[in-house]
Amino acid sequence: MSTAAEKRYMAQVAALGCAICRRLGLGVTPAQVHHPRADAGMGQRASDFDTIPLCPYHHTGDGGFHALGPVRFAAEYGVTERELTEQTRRDVEQANTDARLW
Repeated sequence: MSTAAEKRYMAQVAALGCAICRRLGLGVTPAQVHHPRADAGMGQRASDFDTIPLCPYHHTGDGGFHALGPVRFAAEYGVTERELTEQTRRDVEQANTDARLW
């Protein structure tokens, strides 16, 4: 079960919009929260703090992570899950910093 802090973080992740759409210059598109499994055990998902915002197409659609798998997804979009997770953390941190400036 997610803690209040995890729920807040995941809401911030989703609010960023799809990480791939942004990389492709498509702007901010509504996102679902993807839990990478690379560092999780069998049948486990990543921590809610290790998540990536992906639109339905890039998450579960034909060109998405679940359809392509990690290797083909990285080849198609030029970025790995780990890189996207790290970028997401930086983006959330920057959004929080920007919010504090107001």
